[in-house]
Amino acid sequence: MEEYLPEDEPLLNARRRGEEIGAVPIGPAGGAALRFLATLIGARTVVEVGTGCGVSGIWMLRGMAKDAVLTSVDIEPEHQRLAKQAYREAGLGGTRTRMIIGPALEVLPRLTDGAYDMVFCDAVKQEYPQYLADALRLLRPGGVVAFDNALWHDRVADPDRRDPDTEAIREVHRMVRDDERLVPLLLPVGDGLLCAVRTA
Repeated sequence: MEEYLPEDEPLLNARRRGEEIGAVPIGPAGGAALRFLATLIGARTVVEVGTGCGVSGIWMLRGMAKDAVLTSVDIEPEHQRLAKQAYREAGLGGTRTRMIIGPALEVLPRLTDGAYDMVFCDAVKQEYPQYLADALRLLRPGGVVAFDNALWHDRVADPDRRDPDTEAIREVHRMVRDDERLVPLLLPVGDGLLCAVRTA
C-alpha cells in the first residue's frame, strides 16, 4: 500500500531531510490520501499544522487548484526553510505557500473563520484536541480535517498505553466520532489518517 504511488525525487529529497533532522513526515500512502482529499473537494485554501520539511505540503499542493494557497504553521524556522527548498525543487511557486512561524495554538486563532477548505494536523500530539476545535472554526461546510499518526504506532489500540500523547490522540478520535457536525473516517494508511468532513 505504501509503495502503490511511488514518490518522485523532490518528495524523496524532502523525506530524507525530514528524517535527518527528526521531523518525520507522513508516509507515501498518507501523502497520496491527502492529495486525493484535496483534489476531491477542490481545495483552494488549506491550513497545515506542522510544516515538517515539506513532504505533506507537496502532496497537498499537487492536489489543490493551481492558484490555491497552502498556509503552513510550524514553530521551527529551520523546518520551514527546508520546506521552501522542497517546494522549489517540486516546481511549486512561492505564491502558493504562506509560511507562519509560531506555536500553532497561538497562530490558529488569528486565522479567518470559515475560510478554509482543509486543515491537516501533524504537530504536537497532546494539542490534537485543541487543533480540532480550531479546525471546526476555520473550515467551511464541506471542508475536511485530517490528523496524521492516528494509530500512533499501534499505541492507540493498546489499553495499557496511558502516556499523554496516546491519550490525546484517543481523545481526538472520540471528539471526531461524537461530533454531529462531522462525518468521520479512519484510514489505515501509514501510521493512520483520521479524517472528517464538516457537514454544517
